Amino acid sequence: MKVIKWMKSLGSNTLYYPGCLTKGVLKEQFENYREIFNKLGVDYILLSDMEVCCGLPILNAGYGKDARKLAKKNFNLFKKYGVTKIVTNCPSCYHIFKEIYPTLVRDWDINVEHATVTILNKLKQKRIRFKGSDEEREIVSYHDPCHLGRYSGIYEEPREVIELLGGKIIEMKFNRENAICCGGGGGVYANFPEIAKAVAKRRVSFIPSADKGGKIISPCGLCYANIKSATDKSIEFSTFVIGKLRGMGR
Repeated sequence: MKVIKWMKSLGSNTLYYPGCLTKGVLKEQFENYREIFNKLGVDYILLSDMEVCCGLPILNAGYGKDARKLAKKNFNLFKKYGVTKIVTNCPSCYHIFKEIYPTLVRDWDINVEHATVTILNKLKQKRIRFKGSDEEREIVSYHDPCHLGRYSGIYEEPREVIELLGGKIIEMKFNRENAICCGGGGGVYANFPEIAKAVAKRRVSFIPSADKGGKIISPCGLCYANIKSATDKSIEFSTFVIGKLRGMGR
């Protein structure tokens, strides 16, 4: 609580909302994003355990009233701490805050930005970019998460970050609006892990043969985890970014 009050006293009104999966399970990635934001000069606050789930899982399960209650609880908390902008790395959280909360909460007026966009803007602002040759670039593949891509229209920003930091993306056969789901969404990863893993294996099969040894990057924690069940080449977006920033001495 003291940290929150101290941060608030500095005038910060941007909340970093990691989402349940990142905060509760993918703790390494949670720390990655915090380090990235600190290195790039993103001014933010954390509300830690005071915030609750964004509500998308229970909304998708048909519990509309409960989702609305969670939304109102979050909104009241955000207002209490003067939050006017939310940055989240979770595509599902981004989708519900950006598109659905305005229908669940009266007077919703909080700006929402996905972390890939935040990072890209800061890299450009600080003129941080890879300065090596094309031959020195790291060959990778990129997986478009459903909620970030088809639902929210964010395709180019994460790709641009990867390119700015020295990656060379070899596109999968199906990408952007035609990307195939990783197989983990809609509760499949939690309830039908074998089906989720089978879909992940099929997703991996669409990586061009020239890139079989490269990393598969996704800015979605669930996509990262599910694809990892099929290949150890899966990494979450923040792991790539923080590795490159550290390598640049940033």
